[in-house]
Amino acid sequence: MRADNSEDLHCLADVERAAATVLPAAVRDFVAGGSGAEVTLDANRAALDRVFVVPRVLRDVSRCATVTTLLGRPARLPLAVAPVAYQQLVHPEGELAAARAAKAAGVPFTASTLSSVPVERLTAVGGSVWFQLYWLREPGRSLDLVRRAEDAGAEAIMLTVDVPWMGRRLRDVRHRFALPDHVRAAHLAAGPTTAHRPPSGASRAASALAAHTEATFSPALTWASVAALRERTRLPLVLKGILAGEDARRAVECGVDAVVVSNHGGRQLDGALPSVDALPEVVAASAGGCEILLDSGVRSGTDVLRALALGASGVLVGRPALWGLAVGGEGGARRVLDLLADEFRDALGLAGCADVAAARELRTVRRT
Repeated sequence: MRADNSEDLHCLADVERAAATVLPAAVRDFVAGGSGAEVTLDANRAALDRVFVVPRVLRDVSRCATVTTLLGRPARLPLAVAPVAYQQLVHPEGELAAARAAKAAGVPFTASTLSSVPVERLTAVGGSVWFQLYWLREPGRSLDLVRRAEDAGAEAIMLTVDVPWMGRRLRDVRHRFALPDHVRAAHLAAGPTTAHRPPSGASRAASALAAHTEATFSPALTWASVAALRERTRLPLVLKGILAGEDARRAVECGVDAVVVSNHGGRQLDGALPSVDALPEVVAASAGGCEILLDSGVRSGTDVLRALALGASGVLVGRPALWGLAVGGEGGARRVLDLLADEFRDALGLAGCADVAAARELRTVRRT
């Protein structure tokens, strides 16, 4: 461990504090920050803490099984590592170390289009790898990335649908944040891009990363694009960034296998609904036609239990994996996943649930 000994890390908040001591301020803020006034960033956590689970008693929980299936494949936890860009910012091995940690924990790892390590090296680790896709201005390039991910052995395609361009992230703007030369988007350009040039001026593009994504991502992503992608790939297709029930219904009609209820961790529309508050509507609208995953603000095993009780199949965890990487590389990321596994098993048993299916039958109460 580079900051704390792993025995001193007893919850994800401990890991976050340890990461803050080793990361440069600009990188720390890039990972931690949200858009605008960070109202939605803060609301994600507050909304989860308003969900209370009604436990059951007098049930045999001498053996609590955390195993489940996600997208038709077994997982040791109802959890996948979320796609996060440019992980070599926080550790030299970046996504490679995180993928190894996910394999050891028995959960899927999602490789981003903006991964600093190519998908082929991540699937070579031998775990379950999903590939997250940003729709590019040249649709043919997007489909080429899908083909590349398929050829590499990825097990699912996750299309992010809430980023026509990057939200205005003021922490990045204030730092005039740009990528160091050694960190690249391995699936896009081979050399330096606008993401590596410190910006000038006070426009939305005052973050170099915002300038790069605005030039690269397509704001013309539509349901027709989803249909084209569904026709192109036989892999399970996931849409990440759904908050409205109407969009969940449309996703089911398009043959999508899963949706991720997500506001991008508070990094896109500031003032967007907290993900957990949107979850019940999305579950109801999908009517069992696809799996539902919850993203944005998950920080404990109790949060995983809350998500299951509200109808989700599982959760995505993003920032905590980066905190673990920053603190201790593969071992730090594995510590994060081990903590979540221990906490979830504890929450499961204390709620009177012997398995994941029982957790989905729990009742919840929201307190204001």
